[in-house]
Parts: sequence; C-alpha cells; structure tokens
Amino acid sequence: MARSGLRIDPLANDEGRLGVSLVNLAEVLLPCLDAAGVRSIVEVGAYAGDLTELLLDRASGTGGRVAAIDPEPQKELEALAAARSDLELIRATSHKALEEIELPDAVVIDGDHNYFTVSEELRLIGDRAPGAELPLLLLHDVGWPHGRRDDYFAPRLIPDEFLQPTVQWGCVFPGDPGIHEEGLPYRWPAAREGGPRNGVLTAVEDFVAKDDGLRLAVVPAFFGLGVVWHSDAPWAGAVANVLEPWDRNPLLERLEANRVRHLASARYLVVRADFEAEREHRKDILLTRMEASRSFALAERISRIAQRGQPVVTREDVRRALSG
Repeated sequence: MARSGLRIDPLANDEGRLGVSLVNLAEVLLPCLDAAGVRSIVEVGAYAGDLTELLLDRASGTGGRVAAIDPEPQKELEALAAARSDLELIRATSHKALEEIELPDAVVIDGDHNYFTVSEELRLIGDRAPGAELPLLLLHDVGWPHGRRDDYFAPRLIPDEFLQPTVQWGCVFPGDPGIHEEGLPYRWPAAREGGPRNGVLTAVEDFVAKDDGLRLAVVPAFFGLGVVWHSDAPWAGAVANVLEPWDRNPLLERLEANRVRHLASARYLVVRADFEAEREHRKDILLTRMEASRSFALAERISRIAQRGQPVVTREDVRRALSG
C-alpha cells in the first residue's frame, strides 16, 4: 500500500481522470520504491508534475532527492520546481541527460513513447550501471496503445531505420492494428501496431532479453506499468514479492481492456458531438448572414418576377437544405 500520510488524488485533474498519469499506480509504484530502499529517483518525462509531486512528498520523509528530466516542461512543473528546492528540473532530452547525470537508485521512464527513444534510455542506463548495479526501472505505457505501437513527439529526430510509417493525429482503437476513424488521437502514431522495433513494451523486452539476470513485471492497469530489475540486486526479492500479485494479473488485464475500449469510444462520441455542434453553429451564421443579405433579397425578387410569382430558390428552401 501507499506510504502513510501521502495524499493520492488521481481525480484531481483531467489527466488523472483519464488514467494517463502514473499517480494512478501509486499503490504499486511506491511499495516498489520502498522495497528497493530508493532514496534518489529520476523521472524522465515529468510533463505537468503530477507524479513528481508525489515523489517529492515521499522523498521528504526519507531524506531522498528527486530530479525531473523534461526538455519542454509544462508551466505546472516549472511552478513546482520554483516552489520546491528539493526538486532538480533538468531541461534536456532524456538521452543527453542520462549520459551526464549521476544515476539514481530508481528511474521512472515516461517520456517519448517509441521503440528508439526507450531503447536508448535503457541502453544508456544499462551501460553505465550493469548487472546488480542497475537502478530499479519503472516504465509507463507498456500496455495499449503504446506497448506495441510507436508514437513520436518529433519524428524528424528519430533515425530512419527506427522510424515507423506514421499518420499525424491518427486515431487508434483497441483491437484495430491500423488507424481508426474513431478513438484516441495521438500526435504521430505509427500507422500499424506490432512488428519489430515498434512500441515501448517491445523495447523493454528486447533490453531484458540481453541479460539473463534481468527481470520484467508488467502491471496491466492504466496503460501498463513495466518494472525491470536485476535478480542479483540485494533488494530483488523484496521487489519481486511486491509485484507478484500484480504481474500480468488476468483480472487487471480484463478490466484494463474494458476501460480503454470505453475510453476510446467515449472520445469518439465527444468528438462527434463537438463536430455536430460546430456544424449547427455554422448553419446559424450562414442563415443569419443570408437573411440580412440585400443581394439575396434582390435576387429572390428578380427570380419571383422572372418565374411569375414563384422564385427558383427561397429562404425557406435554403433553411430546409441546411437542416437536412
């Protein structure tokens, strides 16, 4: 369970409500940190700082330190860094920062959700801290939709050999490996799900496969939490015990599958409702302009004379056409 005294409110904002923040997995994440005796932690991809604040609250009770790596932090994260002297905000890409910083006890990876970016993050950490020296690694979005499908913040920064064919602001829907006409939109999603070098979970599995001593647990909730550690670490058994009831739990898998399907369906309904509202708004503007138009009135009168009392098109005809 979460450490006593910490306030966890995943419904505090829209991000938490949709389940995109790791705050929603605090009851698993925090016990893992405790089991590994984590005092220093680095968060890759802190965004608005929802999880960062939770990690800071934990650190204040353990005498630990927290750093957040984000090249384009949101204003909420900047405000948090300004208010908390115990937070180090590193404005750099993850690859650059992980080459230079002192490696912590644990690393949260939740940045650019694609194979190349995650693979390089894992390689940089693994090369600097091999074997039992590897920090506890916690990776978000190992489930649908990014587990087996890349998404890119900036495709131009990805080497060609790792870049999947993409669709800008393409929508994805559970069970459809392609791009769907409805569902959840992403900035630059891969056009197809699956295959080699595609997705966060694929990157994690390929990393783990290179060392027989590495272990991977997957918590299939809120887009998926992956936890990686080395079996020779002194705290390996304690972390494994925390994760054992959650790892690939079939009940959680079914609940998550149901959740993301409803989430994608609800997103489609919202988009469609917005589209219909916008269409009605445009109709109203057009009708108002038409009714106030002297040119249309004149054309109607001329048409009425030419047709001996019955114009070709009347205002009522236009209204019916727009309402159809």
